[in-house]
Amino acid sequence: MIKKVIAIDLDGTLLRSDNTISEYTIQVIQKIKALGHYVVITTGRPSFMSIDYYRLLELDTPMINFNGSMTYIPNQKWEYEHIIRLDKKYLLDVLNCQDDFEADFIASQYRKNFYISLNNDKNVNPELFGVKEFSEQMLLKPDKITKDPNALLMQTRVKDRFQLAKDIKQYFNDELEVDSWGGSYQILEFAPKGINKAYALKYLLSVLNISKEHLIAFGDEHNDIEMLKFAPTSYAMKNASHLLLPYAGEQLSVTNDEDGVAKQLAKLFL
Repeated sequence: MIKKVIAIDLDGTLLRSDNTISEYTIQVIQKIKALGHYVVITTGRPSFMSIDYYRLLELDTPMINFNGSMTYIPNQKWEYEHIIRLDKKYLLDVLNCQDDFEADFIASQYRKNFYISLNNDKNVNPELFGVKEFSEQMLLKPDKITKDPNALLMQTRVKDRFQLAKDIKQYFNDELEVDSWGGSYQILEFAPKGINKAYALKYLLSVLNISKEHLIAFGDEHNDIEMLKFAPTSYAMKNASHLLLPYAGEQLSVTNDEDGVAKQLAKLFL
């Protein structure tokens, strides 16, 4: 049997709108795993915001976080772990522009923690970061900017976050990747130039010694464009952004709230 690498985005794709995964989806993915295929969570989320889903699905495969900046196997040393960090000078520049970008928050993210600059507390949900409230220790201050972050997150009040992403990339002379999260979040993520989900999947395929033709990808949002363009077999959710559709091999007839990923996987493999 030829093993497939199945790259699945989280928000707006595998996760339902309430950030849960249905029992049906869990069962389908475990059956796919039992067949010997590699199910790979491929998300813009940091590790600490995706590890619970990894455990829920009982995965043991590599996971891709920060839109491709980190490829690793949770809770173990893996010789092929691959991490790309963003120069901290960009964090300082973004902080200086936070009023122009109408930022509710700017978060400097690392593998196990984060620091956050809060500009509009009432619009910021601490649960987004897996905490009930923000402590003083979590607040982003200049003296805490001592190492390069894995990624930056920014929640904006600008209605057209996609246009804002283009404007920010232009402001930084295309030295950064700026992508939107999936789902209803008004969140942009910053990564080093050339780093995206396709970059990480290309690396992972080489490590696993699996041909690109055996890659399948599912996504819904702007930050999935490179991944769906790269994968020979790719699916956009019914609820996907119109910006993603030109790059998908097929748009599913069902949404993330209707177990779209699991239903398509069952059709392909079970």
